[in-house]
Amino acid sequence: MNALARVVPHVQPPRPRIVLLGTGTVGTAFVARHARLRAAGIAVPPIHAMANSRGFTPVHGDAGEAADALRASTCMRDGAWLGGCSFGPGDVVVDASASECVAERHAEWLRAGAHVVTACKLGQGSELARWQGVRAACGTAGTRYGDSATVGAGLPVLRSIRELQAGGDRIHAIAGVLSGSLAWLLDAYDGMRPFSGFVAEAKAAGYTEPDPRDDLSGEDVRRKVLILARTAGAALEPQDVEVASLVPAGLVGVPLAEFEARATELDRGMRQRFADARRRGEVLKFIGRIDFDANGPARASVGLAALPCADPLASGAGTDNRVAIWSDRYCDQPLVIQGPGAGAEITAAALIDDVLGILATAH
Repeated sequence: MNALARVVPHVQPPRPRIVLLGTGTVGTAFVARHARLRAAGIAVPPIHAMANSRGFTPVHGDAGEAADALRASTCMRDGAWLGGCSFGPGDVVVDASASECVAERHAEWLRAGAHVVTACKLGQGSELARWQGVRAACGTAGTRYGDSATVGAGLPVLRSIRELQAGGDRIHAIAGVLSGSLAWLLDAYDGMRPFSGFVAEAKAAGYTEPDPRDDLSGEDVRRKVLILARTAGAALEPQDVEVASLVPAGLVGVPLAEFEARATELDRGMRQRFADARRRGEVLKFIGRIDFDANGPARASVGLAALPCADPLASGAGTDNRVAIWSDRYCDQPLVIQGPGAGAEITAAALIDDVLGILATAH
């Protein structure tokens, strides 16, 4: 045995390296936070390469300069680099995009030996088969999928659900204010100034998705509800979630520029709903909810709700997410998790935390 040990070289695992996909507001915040942590002496792997819709580039030197160059590029290839791209052992792929074509490659990269960390909800919050593919890939290859930033922008929501289940707790229901942008909008809205003006302000602050209709339609919350439901054991498809959109039918399919020009069409309906709720002493919140039935399928819904002030989801200000979890342990009084749920800095911090957590447990 000793002789064999002398002639068989020890194979060192590849050194970890970060590949950043997406150089928008979240990607930019990730690069800045990454630089600050490294300057403070925290052992974060270097950013080896990065990409956006304009292309893919190795990083030699300053990552911030590389990101600036990618953003300034006029070579619009719409992710064509993905066709010849592969990641494997040693890579930690950080998906800071909102790209469908990137999200559909997550399982492939996991199977090849790369870890994936994501803020994009399309990897686990779209069709069930994609979720199952990600889970299966992790199980087969022993890789990790960091998803803390997908729900609650890093709040310990998914982790809490997993830990409750690991301790034998059955989840009865989950409900929450899951959109930081809609939380901010409904907290700021006073029924007097136009709601559309608040929507424009939220987009400018980076609280909404690039197309605010992803938030206003409830689609972003639907994805988060699917992630929560699947994490808790309910194999729901997107069509299983009942969604009540805030976007008038006439604004659903129009180009983004036209939607923004006609956004005042949001105002009348919101003003009336606000007035009705206020007259009853209630507050408006945009709620995603899942009810789990031990003897049947889970039921899930997304939409605007008027809540009495004593409701566990009625408080919270600004971009706060507030999630209530009812379980065997938390039956009469739910476990409530609250904190900021929007903003590039918060999301980037959650991505970095997942990277560090994966590397701390990687073998």
